[in-house]
Amino acid sequence: MTFNKLVPELNVSNLEKSLDFYINILGFKLEYKRNEPEFALISREGAQLMLEENPNSPWNTGALDYPRGRGINLQITVSDVHLLVKALEKKSYPLKLPLKDSYYHVGDLMVGCREFLVMDPDGYLLRFSQELGHRPAGEE
Repeated sequence: MTFNKLVPELNVSNLEKSLDFYINILGFKLEYKRNEPEFALISREGAQLMLEENPNSPWNTGALDYPRGRGINLQITVSDVHLLVKALEKKSYPLKLPLKDSYYHVGDLMVGCREFLVMDPDGYLLRFSQELGHRPAGEE
């Protein structure tokens, strides 16, 4: 296993509930898990997340009130966002923002992605994105 150069670690309220969401609904893979504190590393298509259930962690910078992670969203690029939306719908899990196509200016290009937002059980905001290619800026 190779670790990415940036691996977000999310402090969760219930590791088993989070693992159920990420693994059984979103299709992440459990890379490894340990106890004391409760911890897991998960991955999907090259993206990695660490999940820890430790309300007394010295790394906590403040109260862990819901929704956690205010002011940040984690963009995770996947090969097919439709599969994730279907899996969430099958479990009646609500989307924060529905699936849509977006184009963003990057230099002289418009870079496209198909994306949606969902909040995990602790309120961390996840943006799943599928690349749609690019076109010159100004083309509609």
